[in-house]
Amino acid sequence: MEEKTKDYPIRVGCDRGLCHQAVGRQDRQLNTYDWLADVPGNAEDTDLVEVQFKHTRKGYYHNVNNLPLKKGDIVAVEASPGHDIGVVTLTGRLVKLQIKKANLKSADDIKRVYRIAREIDMQKYRESKGLEHSTMIESRVIAKGLGLDMKIGDVEYQGDGNKAIFYYIADERVDFRQLIKDLAAAFHVRIEMKQIGARQEAGRIGGTGPCGRELCCATWMKNFVSVSTNAARFQDISLNPQKLAGMCAKLKCCLNYEVDDYLEASRKLPGKDIVLQTLDADYYHFKSDILAEIVTYSTDKNIAANLETISAARAKEIIEMNKRGEKPASLQEDGHAKPTKQHIDLAGGDISRFDKAKKKKKKKKSGGNASQKAENKKGDA
Repeated sequence: MEEKTKDYPIRVGCDRGLCHQAVGRQDRQLNTYDWLADVPGNAEDTDLVEVQFKHTRKGYYHNVNNLPLKKGDIVAVEASPGHDIGVVTLTGRLVKLQIKKANLKSADDIKRVYRIAREIDMQKYRESKGLEHSTMIESRVIAKGLGLDMKIGDVEYQGDGNKAIFYYIADERVDFRQLIKDLAAAFHVRIEMKQIGARQEAGRIGGTGPCGRELCCATWMKNFVSVSTNAARFQDISLNPQKLAGMCAKLKCCLNYEVDDYLEASRKLPGKDIVLQTLDADYYHFKSDILAEIVTYSTDKNIAANLETISAARAKEIIEMNKRGEKPASLQEDGHAKPTKQHIDLAGGDISRFDKAKKKKKKKKSGGNASQKAENKKGDA
């Protein structure tokens, strides 16, 4: 179904391609495509809705008033105390799966949706959000005055302005009891402290990674998995701390993206400690291209000497031959010895060959000058 306007047609409905009802607002971080949005009865299957707040904070609520909610609606939800303002990011059956993924321990964590946000709610919300940056700067001054070894990275006000969440980073345990008293006296709101890691801070601040794209933690990542240097070793990546570290100064999360594929592909390669024996020499493992399934061998254990690159299948074939006591003529597929390249000694030979080249250049120049003089004389005549 299409509604034609003066300039271009606008497609309405979910009869073809991606459903516009399932996409929602693209300015919301961690937006989830609801692939059940066009299924009849999806919204009536459950009254649970997923609501997202600032950055990656999400909550799950009961639509007790049976409001006609859809993705992108701004709603006022229950908070303690007062209410908060968020955006509906998911409705229907997928919310149940999201709740399992969030691993909510108690049903009391699921509160209620009060109403669709009114203009007075949005006005109070904008006023509260306008105070966040100045509050963060002043809270840093207060924490520094108390001598606390911590960094306040962000502040989030509740939608009604009655509570503020202070996100901080600290390497060790911090006693911030006096800090809470000072913050409450300075800002006259209820204070909540939340500790975050360096990865979460990078996600809240945002930025562009060395790949040229926006940070994964600032766009779609919610749960952070530990990353070790073994992920780099499995992929034969150089252990350079400057290249392995991300914007958060921790190991890049993307090191884990392809490590499973590399582990699976590495099983097809022969062991690095296996020596291939031929009629002319023994070959030791030098390097390997895991995804291409090719291996390079050297006749010396420590340096690159007489390098031979063969496929993993050929290497396993030679290993089986060696087990039977057989030795091929070479590592190549046809079994013939690799032709040796003739060595050219650039330092040896006749040194005067350089002088001959210079003489030829001089002759060409002199010949060109003589022909030019002859043409000039003809012109003068």
